[in-house]
Amino acid sequence: MAIDEGLARVSLELVYGSLAVYSLAMVSYAVAAAQAIRPPSDAADGSAADAVPVSEPAFAGASAPIDLSAEGPLGRVSRMGASAPAPVSTGPTPWRRAAGIGTSLTVLANVLLLAGIVTRGLAAGRPPWGNMYEFCIVGSFVIGVAFLALALTDRRRQLLGVFVVPFVLLALGLAVTVLYVDAEALLPALHSTWLVIHVAAAIISSGAFCFAGVLAATYLVQERAERVAPGGRLSRLLPPSISLDAITYRVIAFTFPLWTFAIIAGAIWAENAWGKYWGWDPKETWAFITWVIYAAYLHARATAGWRGRNAAFIALAGFAALTFNLFGVNLFITGLHSYAGV
Repeated sequence: MAIDEGLARVSLELVYGSLAVYSLAMVSYAVAAAQAIRPPSDAADGSAADAVPVSEPAFAGASAPIDLSAEGPLGRVSRMGASAPAPVSTGPTPWRRAAGIGTSLTVLANVLLLAGIVTRGLAAGRPPWGNMYEFCIVGSFVIGVAFLALALTDRRRQLLGVFVVPFVLLALGLAVTVLYVDAEALLPALHSTWLVIHVAAAIISSGAFCFAGVLAATYLVQERAERVAPGGRLSRLLPPSISLDAITYRVIAFTFPLWTFAIIAGAIWAENAWGKYWGWDPKETWAFITWVIYAAYLHARATAGWRGRNAAFIALAGFAALTFNLFGVNLFITGLHSYAGV
């Protein structure tokens, strides 16, 4: 099938447009963060007067009640496990307006990115994940959707965009500068229904695991802030660490079965294409290593009761293995999967 070069250019322009809007969202979240961590005495808008008691909902895996402090928009976790709710501002304070703008811009950026993905597929006449550039932009879209699922259900989580949006920008910037290739037809080895099944599952899993990695890193920042300077400016910026730990667990628990399915589907495709289910190709090996690390994460939480810092370090180890599998193996190691190119 002939490649539609015009549509391919439109796709690239849409991805660049998404990058520009994501950049504006990052600025909005940065402004919101700067406003949110101001000491209460600095507030000139009277936001303290419209505070109302709000309790943080319980999360799976939480080991103690949460005490939200009135010192900031997102509160903090009490080291003593106090259970009394505390006031949280719900008025149209400056940080909430800036965070809302950032979230709206993130929605727009994701819509533009989705349009870029769809037009890329239409231009090439195939599913838009036949190379690393396409894999990266679709994975970035998954991260954006995962973040918005949190931000749009609880506006106190919108400031996570301070950490998530720069990561998405980094991934998209890498895609359009280092990984970009022109739209082209698939190589014969990739003409299979399993391209849709196996690669789609791998992309969704990779994006979700990357999101969990960002959450785990954010947890470590917040946990240290709560431990070193309880009630300090940084600890008021983010959701309580116990919430971040629980959300990270939920994301990984949801994604792990899908990653397992992606590996199984890849093995079935390998048997159809190469005559054997498993050949210890570098891509297969690192996919399995990633699976083992995330399995260890879930096992440790279920049996040893590991939460908090120990669990976050395992999640980051899984994220590191996943990142090497996505980029290190494809760019630096020759194997059977190298036919996908950059």
